[in-house]
Amino acid sequence: MEFIHEEGKRFHDECSTLVLPALSIGNVGQLAVDLLASTMRAERVGYLDSPFVLPCVGNDAYGPVPQGDLALPLEAYESTSNALTLLQQRSPVVKGTMVEFAKNLADFAFTSGKNHVIVLSSLDFGRWQRIDTSSGLQVHYLSSANKDGTDDYCETFGWKRLQEFNPDQRRWKYLSNLAEGSVSQDENLPFEDDQEDDEDYYASLPFAALYSCLKAKGLKVTCLLCYCSEGDNMPEAFHLAEAVCKFLDLNPSKSHGNNGGKWVIPFSWKTVYGPPPDMSMF
Repeated sequence: MEFIHEEGKRFHDECSTLVLPALSIGNVGQLAVDLLASTMRAERVGYLDSPFVLPCVGNDAYGPVPQGDLALPLEAYESTSNALTLLQQRSPVVKGTMVEFAKNLADFAFTSGKNHVIVLSSLDFGRWQRIDTSSGLQVHYLSSANKDGTDDYCETFGWKRLQEFNPDQRRWKYLSNLAEGSVSQDENLPFEDDQEDDEDYYASLPFAALYSCLKAKGLKVTCLLCYCSEGDNMPEAFHLAEAVCKFLDLNPSKSHGNNGGKWVIPFSWKTVYGPPPDMSMF
């Protein structure tokens, strides 16, 4: 995986926290990164060339009028006012290469000086066993702070650790060993098939591979997750973006060039989803 800088651009040392999506149902992680990049007026600093991501190309994703600036599968943005780096992924990983992709991404994060990576992703609502909608949309988390995935700081926001995570369960343990390079990948234990067992299902998702590989690289990792179904998932995207801002104590309205608005909706959203949802429900 090679990183290509935009001409005259570079990474800033103070932007040591990296936020990125893990592709899953409803593309909520990608939408949340879009929302953060648009609101913070983040500047594109380069892109990643990876053989493990399907090629795609499009027009400028954030400008109200297309300028002919190509949008590529893996792009890095920086918001220096928020000391934040954002990585957007716009196409899926080639089937069967998720672990290799995660290892390469962990190498990139490490060599580019990141010390904390926040992974945003969604989970299939149909798999949610302990449903509680009394407080509306909920955030679940998984953290490298402790072996069991708990993090006292995350708990202060009322978030709950992903209950299905068990580091001693065979698939999670195998994935951890793969990330650390102590075993080679066994074709009889795939990570990208929809598993009947819930523990197998969660460990088969992209966020699990990213979590394991980033952790194995010695980086602090926090996964912020929400349940959803296919459809218009703007509310879930707002919810995860809000969670990032709470977690990092950021105020989007103070971002450079925001013009005082709290959230700036990416123009591409308006053509697909129409008006934004009523955020007073949150």
